[in-house]
Amino acid sequence: MNSNMLSQDEIDALLNGGGMPDEQEDSKSSQKDINDFFSEMEQDAIGEIGNISFGSSATALSTLLNQKVQITTPTVSLVNRQQLADEFPHPYVSIQVYYTEGFTGSNILVIKQSDASIIADLMIGGDGSNPQDLGEIQISAVQEAMNQMMGSAATSMSTVFNKKVDISPPAIDLLNVQEGKGTESILEEELFLKVSFRLTVGNLIDSQIMQLLPIEFARELIDQLMHTEEQVVEEVVAPSQEEPKPQKPSTQSEPAPAPVTPPQTEPKKEPKQVNAKPVEFASFEPQQVHTDVSNLDMLLDIPLTVTVELGRTKRSIEKILELSTGSIIELDKLAGEPVDILINNKKVAKGEVVVIDENFGVRVTDILSQSERLNKINNS
Repeated sequence: MNSNMLSQDEIDALLNGGGMPDEQEDSKSSQKDINDFFSEMEQDAIGEIGNISFGSSATALSTLLNQKVQITTPTVSLVNRQQLADEFPHPYVSIQVYYTEGFTGSNILVIKQSDASIIADLMIGGDGSNPQDLGEIQISAVQEAMNQMMGSAATSMSTVFNKKVDISPPAIDLLNVQEGKGTESILEEELFLKVSFRLTVGNLIDSQIMQLLPIEFARELIDQLMHTEEQVVEEVVAPSQEEPKPQKPSTQSEPAPAPVTPPQTEPKKEPKQVNAKPVEFASFEPQQVHTDVSNLDMLLDIPLTVTVELGRTKRSIEKILELSTGSIIELDKLAGEPVDILINNKKVAKGEVVVIDENFGVRVTDILSQSERLNKINNS
């Protein structure tokens, strides 16, 4: 039999589009499983870091574009450098971000050029329905949008890691892996951790924004996050208590104490006879809040002020005078935490922020009992 003839297995493999069996084995060996590098807890940790940081980035981008922006649902996977062409089949824009404080390293954001064109059109005053190709002006607009996004993400990371995190202005480049353009902007790493998010901008964009992290940098983020959480738990469970310091013996000779003269005591007087009676107190019972329907109906049309409080902070007069357009004020709550619902400045419930027909709203998640709410209203 001719040695150059294909076997039946090889013919089946070619017909199925899978290539030769040896090529399939080589392809499988080049693919690496993320579970070999990161545990499920570590994968959840890196996803949560991205979720918190990009959650605040969505708010910053929404303000810039005057559109409802959502960046949600992170998924984590491994990408080999040889697989970049398969991972990024379309023309993209890559944004390289360097950390100047808090961390040592960098990462890359990747979005489609078509999505970047819409963002640029909105940035320069268009409605995003007929975006132009990415020219110099459009690229500068996208770069400014990414700068605002990542600046907000760095602020959120400062809160998460309990230390200051800062970045340099992002470097932007056009990327087309299929044609070999812009690949020099990608870090010289053989293996990346890819965190993909769903990006929606109004009714204009429903796509993905991806983050490429070197493996070592991703591991540094995970380790520091877990160390920060352990430190917080230790401070809550076992707060530090200062033990009294033992007094050192004095090396200098102390003067002898002066003799103490005992006080002269006066002769005791006979106590007077007093006719004392026990005090009788009137019995008080806790007042019950009566929610009689007939009485309550008289109050139902009284207007009350409903306030939703996102968070609070304290600033000195100097810091307040330094505020300007574009300043960011960090609040005492993390992204995703429930907001407080107040009636006449009295807290009565908690909820989560939602969007209803381009307007903000709040969905009640926890509420006081009816008697407690009436008490707070009566005391206001």
